[in-house]
Amino acid sequence: MNLFQEMGLPGPLVKKLTAMGIDEPTPIQTHAIPHGLNGEDVLGLAQTGTGKTLAFGLPLLSTLMEMQGKPAPKTVRSLILAPTRELASQIKDSLIPLVAGTPIKVGVVVGGAGINAQIKRLGQGTDILVATPGRLLDLLDRRALTLAETRFLVLDEADQMLDLGFIHALRKIAGLLGQPRQTMLFSATMPKQMEEIAASYLTNPRRVQVNPPGKAADKIIQAVHFIAKAEKPNLLIELLDAHRDERALVFGRTKHGSDKLAKKLESAGYAVATIHGNKSQGQRERALKAFRDGDVRVLVATDVAARGLDIPDVKHVYNYDLPNVAENYVHRIGRTARAGKDGAAIAFCAPDEMGELKDIQKAMKMSIPVASGRAWEELPDPSAKPAGRGKGPRQGGAATGKPAGRSRGRRRGGNGGGTRARAA
Repeated sequence: MNLFQEMGLPGPLVKKLTAMGIDEPTPIQTHAIPHGLNGEDVLGLAQTGTGKTLAFGLPLLSTLMEMQGKPAPKTVRSLILAPTRELASQIKDSLIPLVAGTPIKVGVVVGGAGINAQIKRLGQGTDILVATPGRLLDLLDRRALTLAETRFLVLDEADQMLDLGFIHALRKIAGLLGQPRQTMLFSATMPKQMEEIAASYLTNPRRVQVNPPGKAADKIIQAVHFIAKAEKPNLLIELLDAHRDERALVFGRTKHGSDKLAKKLESAGYAVATIHGNKSQGQRERALKAFRDGDVRVLVATDVAARGLDIPDVKHVYNYDLPNVAENYVHRIGRTARAGKDGAAIAFCAPDEMGELKDIQKAMKMSIPVASGRAWEELPDPSAKPAGRGKGPRQGGAATGKPAGRSRGRRRGGNGGGTRARAA
């Protein structure tokens, strides 16, 4: 008897897990599933990539297997909210093999896809609906569905939904849900607004936590290059050339910047795909498929791809632009070293990104090893008073702990080549 059986999961579910090669639960599954099976609300704190989908999916499926009959037209028995189209589609794809051979129907509604087809499918009733908040509200406004019969709710990557501005949507959806209801909320961090959302959705929740916020996977080799912004494309191409046959995920900060970088990489002979908020759902799905299938080896993306996406065998993650939110760095680099494998996360730091780097290192409680260059001098605070003559050199960034030199150009340190070779 494996641990899934000991938890009390139905035999058919355990058999499907075994057929999928899943014999042992992850830590978040071990902590959350028993509470879910007991019908309790759960507040789970865990980083992306820890197995949260099964942590809420298995209790949900166990509940649905006990229900009789079919859902009434336009009703939704269980709702899973996700912040992005990609994560919503991935959750659906993870659940489909587990409902094979059962009458349980899984649907997904996201923006960027035809709404009329979604309305038609919802009219038949849905057992499990995976949705992004914006599209769900559109469909509710059109009276394409009702949540009055919803008895199971999941909010996945809830903190990212807040980051994306869905706070008002979440408040509105909360008032439309049926009662009594079991709710499971998962988040990588717990900002103040999340406490409000948790209070609105959860009743006496069981709190479970694994992988403390800010902690990256142990098998990720991290490094930072201090480099002028104009030199970033050349360094990226140089590093990519060292592993042309391996998948690399490159994170940019803006949609326009990501498109511009992709064109430069194409000019350098790389097959590149891009994902960002201006791409249609079809374009994003085709880009992800090409990357997963190996048709393209480099995917340039904004933070829309930072969470939840399970792309096998991503060996290298490049933070071409450092994220404005420190926690997003952990989510970005979590796209590599998945399922026990190793990977490399390389960051580029321009002079105006020293603040972001310090925030990242503070959040992670560590200094990222330096691959090349020296920490940039901190720019003076325009509101500070002049310090007078004879002022000594400012200190460098936390990554080196050494005084920064006068030169602002990129310097290849003696250990830079070795770090790059290891990371490649």
